[in-house]
Amino acid sequence: MIHKEMFLSVLRTSEVLFVFPKASPKSLCHFPKHIKTRTRSYHSSRPQSTNTKPVATGIRKMGSIQKPKVLLIGSITHAKEEWDALKDVADPIVVKSTNRSDFLAEAKSGAFDGVVTAFRSFTSMSITGQFDSEILSSIPTLRFLCQNGAGYDPINISDCTSAGVQVCNVPIIADDATSDTAIFLMLGALRMFNPCMATLRTGEFKGPAFKLGHDPRGKVLGILGMGGIGREVARKAGVFGMKVQYYNRKKLSEEMSGGATYVGFDELLGTSDVLSLNLPLNANTRHIISTAEFAKMKQDVVIVNTARGPVMDEAALVESLESGKVRSAGLDVYEEEPKIHPGLIKNPNVILLPHVGTLTYETQKAMEVFTIENVRRAVEEGRLNGLVPEQAHLAKS
Repeated sequence: MIHKEMFLSVLRTSEVLFVFPKASPKSLCHFPKHIKTRTRSYHSSRPQSTNTKPVATGIRKMGSIQKPKVLLIGSITHAKEEWDALKDVADPIVVKSTNRSDFLAEAKSGAFDGVVTAFRSFTSMSITGQFDSEILSSIPTLRFLCQNGAGYDPINISDCTSAGVQVCNVPIIADDATSDTAIFLMLGALRMFNPCMATLRTGEFKGPAFKLGHDPRGKVLGILGMGGIGREVARKAGVFGMKVQYYNRKKLSEEMSGGATYVGFDELLGTSDVLSLNLPLNANTRHIISTAEFAKMKQDVVIVNTARGPVMDEAALVESLESGKVRSAGLDVYEEEPKIHPGLIKNPNVILLPHVGTLTYETQKAMEVFTIENVRRAVEEGRLNGLVPEQAHLAKS
């Protein structure tokens, strides 16, 4: 138990005091050094009643005890009740700005003073732009950033780590919906469904654009990126009798790979009938598929992308479609969303979706609840569940 005089001394000398009831001292060691703070983790030695609620994190500023602020950047659609329930332990506030310059001005006005944790929604890119050092410096008390999504490329993780901000995303939950989308696009592209669907709406039953497609059975599916989504694509493709091979940064165990064959990158390109992109976007994966890679692929290859648009050079894809190297494609993501390359729009052999891979009610609700639970965990325990891989070392500190 903390000695009373020591605790009072901390209160008297601190500009901002963060108290994490369940946190271990180790979890508090990454706070931004440029902020004058005093942090203490405490655990009462007294027996706790099973009906006693955890003590909420407190911030002491200018002589008064206040709940910490948690910031909503964007909107909550399906888990509003769970967000409102955060009022038990925190002071939830919502960003009013609709663009980056206004966001920075709002921060400068003091509206975000005392914000410890932020919830970043799917649509928040239009509000803050890249979540980088400029944004981080505008919220100097921020310690935790909870991203509502599997992808987190709009966040500069290096800047966050330097600023002492821990970042989590939503792993696993989006795997099913995204892999379902990949399978839909793969089947549609293999079977050449898009041309006849388009002509049907013009009044022609099949029309001159109709082309015979291919069965998935016996075809070789190459998966680039064997994370959770890639593994689900592999599992579901197996139901259709496809032979699955993959390339990943690391070879997976036999159990984790589900029996898929590990091959080199060039072999994956040269031997796959269908190539599914399921890797994250970062500096190393941007345009990992471009002109040189298309040249290595089989004639009439089918391309599916449900990852991030910029992992593939769209102009190179259009050229490969027009030359006939790529027979068809199924896309849910684009290099300059919401802008789509006109060569993709006019090509009847391309199935296009407007980045809806995770947009089911069940998945969106589960993702919001998971992210809100992480906001609560940050407030009550001073930690996050599911730090992004680049910050995995912080969980072990």
